[in-house]
Amino acid sequence: MQVAKWDAVPRERLTETLERQVIWGEQVTMARFHLGKGTHIALHKHESEQFTTVLSGALKLDVGGKIVVVRPGEVLVIPRWVEHEAWAEEDTQVLDVFSPPRADWRAGEQNYLTSR
Repeated sequence: MQVAKWDAVPRERLTETLERQVIWGEQVTMARFHLGKGTHIALHKHESEQFTTVLSGALKLDVGGKIVVVRPGEVLVIPRWVEHEAWAEEDTQVLDVFSPPRADWRAGEQNYLTSR
């Protein structure tokens, strides 16, 4: 069993406008992102199914060529291996859940998050 407090989870500053906190489980990775208005997450895909919940703000995404804006109280499910990218329409806080866990992040492969 594990209890985590977000205030105690280290924040990684990936760019000037993007921070990430990560909690690892055996079958799931959970990440909380803080995106400043205008932050762009470059086009990418991964083996994990992704559940994206917007806690505050608004996130515009292109998922497999379809545009959607996700707002507080909404959850977007992104299937495995589907290309997607995102833009913060305003200062935004997002909670992402991935299964299986993000092996690429463990290996340090996250250039799409830090590219400008």
